[in-house]
Amino acid sequence: MAAPSPTLTVLRTYLGPLKGAVATLAALLIVGTGLNLLLPQLLSRFVDSAKLGAGADVGLLVRLAVSYILLAVGVQLLSAAATYLGAQVGWQATNRLRADLMAHLLSLDMQEHKERTPGEMIERIDGDVTALSNFFSQFAVRVFGAALLLTGAVVMFWRTDWRVGAGVTVFVALTLWAMNRVRKGGVEPTQHEREASARLFGYVEERLAGLDDVRSLGAGPYHLRGFLAVQRDFFHKSVLSWRRRARVWQLSMALFAVGYVALLASAVGLYAAGLITLGTAFALYQYMTMVEEPIDQLTNQLQDLQKAGASLVRIGELLSLQTALPEGKRELPPGPLDLRFEGVGFSYGGAEAAPVLQDIGFHVPAGQTLGLLGRTGSGKTTLTRLISRLYDPTTGAVRLGGVDTRDVTLASLRSRVAVVTQDVQLFQASVRDNLSFFDDRVTDGQVEAALAEVGLSEWLSRLPEGVRTPLPAGSLSAGQAQLLAFARVMLQDPAVIILDEPSSRLDPATEAQLTAAMTRLLAGRTAIVIAHRLDTVARADRILVLGAGKMLEEGARADLARDPRSEYAQLLRAGREAEAVLA
Repeated sequence: MAAPSPTLTVLRTYLGPLKGAVATLAALLIVGTGLNLLLPQLLSRFVDSAKLGAGADVGLLVRLAVSYILLAVGVQLLSAAATYLGAQVGWQATNRLRADLMAHLLSLDMQEHKERTPGEMIERIDGDVTALSNFFSQFAVRVFGAALLLTGAVVMFWRTDWRVGAGVTVFVALTLWAMNRVRKGGVEPTQHEREASARLFGYVEERLAGLDDVRSLGAGPYHLRGFLAVQRDFFHKSVLSWRRRARVWQLSMALFAVGYVALLASAVGLYAAGLITLGTAFALYQYMTMVEEPIDQLTNQLQDLQKAGASLVRIGELLSLQTALPEGKRELPPGPLDLRFEGVGFSYGGAEAAPVLQDIGFHVPAGQTLGLLGRTGSGKTTLTRLISRLYDPTTGAVRLGGVDTRDVTLASLRSRVAVVTQDVQLFQASVRDNLSFFDDRVTDGQVEAALAEVGLSEWLSRLPEGVRTPLPAGSLSAGQAQLLAFARVMLQDPAVIILDEPSSRLDPATEAQLTAAMTRLLAGRTAIVIAHRLDTVARADRILVLGAGKMLEEGARADLARDPRSEYAQLLRAGREAEAVLA
């Protein structure tokens, strides 16, 4: 059995739950189409009655005219109601699709995100789904309504004269066939247009993110030329796509020019032969406009369907991406958690790529802090990413509370493991939203308590609206941003905390404040602190030194400090000698 088309799959998935509203919409369209088909009949009777001249029944003419006006107004009201309801249904379906895409992207592992720029992802979630918005909001209304009106008009032609009905039926069939053949030629160029749009978004996002470096290095003209090249590619693909889609309505105009001429010639011939009345001839012309109108609607919708078809292909590709992190089924045990690495090896390209970590094995008892040291590129950050399960180890196992992290649900793991990076992401939102990540269940009192815990009470007291004060991006120092990140962790109350060089860019006074906050934050929790400055891990219980992805040494900090041959002791001596030289 052939697999269902992507269009039908999307319609069934996102319009199926709205079947009540869709049924009401269908009823409005059916009634509106029926009334629309009556209008030419009233016009035919009016023309035939008025043709009698002085012998015409004025009362009948008035009744026919009033009936025509009332029916025409009713058709317009029903059409407006159907359009409104269709938009409601369409936007609900579109928003559900956008939410599903966002949730799917968040479920993917880091490898997928590293291969695509944020700008491209934004274009996929917003641009492609927006291209589907008219498909959802108007496609069902216009296509179903057009199909009803087209079918009804053809039936009325057959009722009037079978020869005219047969000719119009052949004309409609040939027109729809030809337009569908032409329509298919626009899908691939439209897909290329959407891809070029995604590249443009990605280019702009990357350059805006690195704007300070671009300006300071005088690289503006180079990046501007690159932007123009990407923009030019998008422009050319957009023009080509539009031209291919425009062939549909160009063909429609040519075919209907021939169709009207043939119908008018037939009506004149039948009237001259006395086979139809003048009113019937008028009705035939009106029914021809009812054939043209729905085919024009179908033409426009076919162009939107071309856009939707390209977007559906790209959305299907996105939804087909599978994470390399299968969902576990277990929950982490309550209370403090110990951390254990058992023969862990990892490489970003899989088992065949060069290893980043090799045979890493250590144990951090619950409630203790591990200081993680090593040169740049030694694998420190990669090691911590395995704990929060942004990646899974290539070999070996990472265990929290005795449970392999691969067996734990991601929701349970991420709620119990918190990470504070060097670059703290702040949003253009209120202080409370920045700390609670927009969780309405977190109270203002909880936010205030977390800020007090990290020593930001005085800063909070100066804000005009307290925790409800908007926090513009770039308004905080690096130290304040780090303290806000600590407050976020306080609200989450995790069992395991990972700090990535928390004091790397701070002045001594701010560093002292941060150290005090860090002491309160780590109390009673298992922690890993990545550090280049040895003062940062001066209070750690254990030390792990990495070099080229391998363990150089691991043990209790006090024991390693006393052993003059240890890597840690050598680092301490090197640090003291550097301070003496600077002094």
